[in-house]
Amino acid sequence: MQQMKSRPDPAIIMPSPEDIRLTEQVSGIDHTGAAIQVRVPVERPLTLYLNAQEIVTMMTISDYPEYLALGYLLNQNMLKFDDVVTEVEYDDDLQVVIVRTERNTNYEQKLKKRTQTSGCAQGTAFGDLLEALENTALPAAVLHTSWLYQMTRTINTTPSLYLEAGAIHGCVLCKEGTPVCYMEDVGRHNAVDKIAGWMYRHGIDPADKILYTTGRLTSEMTIKTVRMGIPILVSRSGFTAWGVDLARQAGLTLVGRARGKRFAVLSGEDRIVFDQDLASVDEEAPRHRRKGAADGE
Repeated sequence: MQQMKSRPDPAIIMPSPEDIRLTEQVSGIDHTGAAIQVRVPVERPLTLYLNAQEIVTMMTISDYPEYLALGYLLNQNMLKFDDVVTEVEYDDDLQVVIVRTERNTNYEQKLKKRTQTSGCAQGTAFGDLLEALENTALPAAVLHTSWLYQMTRTINTTPSLYLEAGAIHGCVLCKEGTPVCYMEDVGRHNAVDKIAGWMYRHGIDPADKILYTTGRLTSEMTIKTVRMGIPILVSRSGFTAWGVDLARQAGLTLVGRARGKRFAVLSGEDRIVFDQDLASVDEEAPRHRRKGAADGE
């Protein structure tokens, strides 16, 4: 088994649509009956162990297994932010990742209480979903609308697996209007966990960050964002009622339906600074529209 080394702190992480491990060509026919070749993402099972205990098997594209493992454990409150991680081992042949800590861990009881989340690829949360909201105070922050438009424009035009193959979600950590960590996976919960693991590994301060997701603003996304200490969550998609309610309880700014000139803020609107002239903002180009973009949700 290969021990994964800690990577140096990168200035920026972007998708790698040219990585041949992440997609494959599949034969089929189109609506006229003509033969076609379609590029599709490859998903693989990844089994996560915390010390000697098997935690979960996830379906993932397996591009950043170390970050996914760390972020998953952090967002499930199984790994504490002050824990000392002694090593992370990943075996590509067995599709197993093991996180080892100085602290002895045993989550047998917590693993018995499972909640299937609304995330794609059958996301699962263990234990009390509301643990992350207790005694949480998010940092003060602002969101300039000029940053929002710069951020969404950059994300929509960045080469990605979504634009190449579809059937995938993206989550992007931004500072002001600039993406600094862009992760993709078959489920948005995996993508955000990768970002959480990257932040933990490199000691990234969440106080001045914005989290963007292509997926819905659900209770799961709200809880994970709050647990990561990020004060602003943005999506091109819509909201769920519980997601909005939890965001309001936690003081999280929740911006949804962010496409072209449009967006809606249902929580934390006091952080919004309207500094962008809308006359200079273009509507979203058809190539960059995801599902639901044409119906206005």
